[in-house]
Amino acid sequence: MTRRAERLTQLVNDVFLTNGTLLATGDALTAPAGLTAAQWLVLGFIEDGPTTAADLARRRGLRRQSVQETVNRLLRNGMLTRAPNPADARAPLLELTPVARSALRDLGARQARWADDVASGLSPEDVEVTLRTLAALRARLTEPT
Repeated sequence: MTRRAERLTQLVNDVFLTNGTLLATGDALTAPAGLTAAQWLVLGFIEDGPTTAADLARRRGLRRQSVQETVNRLLRNGMLTRAPNPADARAPLLELTPVARSALRDLGARQARWADDVASGLSPEDVEVTLRTLAALRARLTEPT
């Protein structure tokens, strides 16, 4: 394996480890609202307007089945409602309830404090380089081969 391949493999491993840490942190941030990080993510996307579970999955690059499981829990917990979809009667539109909107407001404030605290220990230049690198990696991975 070349040095370049070794370093990319290390980057991929670090991204996976960081993702796990971010999910655990997200779960801790959302626990007081009775949510998980995955549920928060779904609610955040629906905050932009009604959408279907399939569209959510597409936009997040996730499996539709896992998004549907999260949606079902949110429906049971009174965070989402279903509305008729004029474009496809088989795929209802998902909408936030007032309870979900309130939870998102609280979580937004909590997340902002957390992000500011974490960012205070990072160089702004390093953050910018990381953002560019991750964007370039995503673009490279989605290029047709």
